[in-house]
Amino acid sequence: MKVVIAGTGYVGLVTGACLAEVGTEVVCVDVDAAKITRLQNGILPIYEPGLQEIVMRNQESKRLSFTTEMSAALPGAEAVFIAVGTPPGEDGSADLQYVLQVAGQIGQLMEQYLVIVTKSTVPVGTAVRVNRAVKEALSARQRLLDYDVASNPEFLKEGAAINDFLKPDRIVVGVNTSRARQTLEQLYRPFLLNGHPILFMDIASAEMTKYAANAMLATRISYMNDIANLCGLAGADINQVRKGIGSDPRIGKHFLYPGIGYGGSCFPKDVKALLQTGREYGYQLRILDAVEAVNEDQKQLLFRKVLRHFDGNIRNKKFAVWGLSFKPNTDDMREAPSLVLIRSLLEAGATVSAYDPVAMKEAATYLGNSITFTDDMYSAAENAAAILLATEWNTFRMPDWLRLRNLMQSPVLFDGRNIYDDVQLIKLGFTYYGIGKSATSSVDALTQ
Repeated sequence: MKVVIAGTGYVGLVTGACLAEVGTEVVCVDVDAAKITRLQNGILPIYEPGLQEIVMRNQESKRLSFTTEMSAALPGAEAVFIAVGTPPGEDGSADLQYVLQVAGQIGQLMEQYLVIVTKSTVPVGTAVRVNRAVKEALSARQRLLDYDVASNPEFLKEGAAINDFLKPDRIVVGVNTSRARQTLEQLYRPFLLNGHPILFMDIASAEMTKYAANAMLATRISYMNDIANLCGLAGADINQVRKGIGSDPRIGKHFLYPGIGYGGSCFPKDVKALLQTGREYGYQLRILDAVEAVNEDQKQLLFRKVLRHFDGNIRNKKFAVWGLSFKPNTDDMREAPSLVLIRSLLEAGATVSAYDPVAMKEAATYLGNSITFTDDMYSAAENAAAILLATEWNTFRMPDWLRLRNLMQSPVLFDGRNIYDDVQLIKLGFTYYGIGKSATSSVDALTQ
């Protein structure tokens, strides 16, 4: 079976590589000629564990190829996945111009039956607009060709995307014809052999499922951050609370970790887009309004703790920031809480040195030369007034605390992800601030 992937960003590249890995012939198309040239030479535009090896292996086996020419890719294909960007507009809605451009291009070039699948995260009703764009392009050519439009939202976690695709919790597919269902069922058959469920539904429900899932996860994060802030004030320990509620099978333990807010390419954008969809239908999603407000406020939490500790004066003080990407195992800096933290420090007159195992090159596109990027976490901490942990990479989990204490100007740690033992650090002479920790075990009763 042959499929075409339009777009070689995060979703398109992972989708194409993983489909090729199970034997599908895949052609990835992108308008960015420089990106395609790099991909043809084995240079990936993103960091994702395991992706490089899969791309190289399937290029060598001729199952995966890259081109800028949709006309060269389409012949013989049975399905085309639209996996281009849907950046947020000024009102928060998903910008569908690239999705619709690809749909129109497919209509201009197709010569046989195709299932045209939206893989990009798109709002309810997008399939109708995709269908219209294809139909108009065919009409302009005076061609009558059969095709179907389908929705197949992705549920990939950055940093674990390969495993998520090859061993999915579920595959959601929205179709409105048996022919489209049969085509996509055949495509995903290798995954069904291991018992992974494929859920067929109507197209509008599939489109909504993606947004509803991400909004639910964002809600759990903001809820736990809200509760953590109250714990810090009330003398409770959020880590104990998390274990207590996570053991309830009706709640479960996932996404109950407090921190300094969510970021990345999905949660912020998708919450905003779903809020805008509600407004378009005259309905206010009040819970999601609060989710977004809590998250934006949480990104300032660590900075407020810093100001409180240093009595509001951090001018000319150096701070070490450990971790820059919005989460571990990715170089994605979109909506990263570290950016809010660093910019707040700089605006207050502080200097910042930072280390991240993967994301420093990408971070430089956002921060330029406004901060110092170091070769390791110890260099970042040298002569620092405090360390601020923003991303919980494994490399930060067991540092040499005695070495750090001697390197730093003052042994102060702001743990934005609650990965450290506060009691141990206090015994070693550190001043420790976490998220939602009891004032009896640390000095973290302050959230404002």
